[in-house]
Amino acid sequence: MKGKNWVRRLSVIVLSMILVSLPVLAAGCGDENPGGTTNPTDEVKQPLKIGIMYPQTGVAASKGQPMSAGVLDAIKYINEEKGGVLGHEIQVIARDNGYDAAKSTTIINEFISSGALMFTSQASAMMSVVMGIANEASLPGFTVFSAPSITQPAKHIYAQMPDYGDGWAVFADYYMKNVWKGSGAPKMALMLLNNPTGSGAKDAANKLAASMGIEIVAIEEHTSTTSNEIEALTRIAAKNPDVIFISSTPQPTSVIVKGIRDVQATGKLAGLSIGCGHASYTSQLVDLAGAAKVEGVYGVFPTVSWGENVAGMAKMTEYAQKYHPDFANNMDYITAWAEGLLIAKILETAIQNTPGGAANLTPANVEKYGFQMLNYNVEGLHGPVTYTPGDNRLSKAMRVFQVKSGVITAISDWINAAYIDYGLK
Repeated sequence: MKGKNWVRRLSVIVLSMILVSLPVLAAGCGDENPGGTTNPTDEVKQPLKIGIMYPQTGVAASKGQPMSAGVLDAIKYINEEKGGVLGHEIQVIARDNGYDAAKSTTIINEFISSGALMFTSQASAMMSVVMGIANEASLPGFTVFSAPSITQPAKHIYAQMPDYGDGWAVFADYYMKNVWKGSGAPKMALMLLNNPTGSGAKDAANKLAASMGIEIVAIEEHTSTTSNEIEALTRIAAKNPDVIFISSTPQPTSVIVKGIRDVQATGKLAGLSIGCGHASYTSQLVDLAGAAKVEGVYGVFPTVSWGENVAGMAKMTEYAQKYHPDFANNMDYITAWAEGLLIAKILETAIQNTPGGAANLTPANVEKYGFQMLNYNVEGLHGPVTYTPGDNRLSKAMRVFQVKSGVITAISDWINAAYIDYGLK
């Protein structure tokens, strides 16, 4: 009898030890994180790989630095505050192309070989260099700043915003309706950067100027490193234009505007109006040329201004002030922050519409179910983005601005740039 009691007490002790140890064993088996922060039910979703190239160095660095900061800040916000895209982290292959064609070619091949789902370029000139390779590989992408030759004919490359041809057309229409007070056709001169930034505006002028009642009297090209345009402006002054349109980047535009003021000091080009395309029309231009030189200069731009009451302004401003305060008044930061939001929306739209969801994402499905099913207001930071078959411009809206008391100030409502068929094949 004593032996049976001893066996019963031993059984109870062993059973109690097993029950006490079970929770520990269970926790140990389900926790992949030694720190204990991973919920055993959490699903680890695959990252979404994309490529972004920007001219952080080189002759276009004045635009590339605020733009690279803007897009990477937006991706940081999406990954860290919003938990990625439907739980998937955006994995960025970010590369500085230095505004250099050879570097850009190397980078696009890296994007393709790395299995990127899509890519972006911030400069039209560099997209022009790589779009043939991307189109051949059927890798979809978009460029922040664009020219008609990039999206026409429509293939796998899209434009985030209206192109340089649209910029000329919107400014010319505003000028004719609101600025020109003379009789007959006003005389317009074009000062153009010698790449798609300039040629896009020239294409639109060649296509539309006569029908709009504008006479193009001079076309002058310059390089991105120009330091003096007095010779070209002297030739232009001989044609006695009423308006000059500049389609370039901030540094050369500042040289041209200062040159115009020098010529005007001699009594020539009196009463001249100056208009700028959107590649140059940022606070950087005001800083480079000086507020007094650019006072009264018109420009077009496809985003809101800093401080406007739109949904995305507060978060963007918070990140700019926290991580890149030097760019907190630069409109190129806005374009690129919107670029980051748009990347996320394209991926989200593709996941939601691709049969099988994220597991079946491919570049082709990102284009078909993402790019081509977009309906997004970009939190009000620029015109809404939607896809129209045959028109690869995603946003079509621009506004006209003027420098007033040293500040770039909106003077028009949003203007939708009509599609211009350039007949490009």
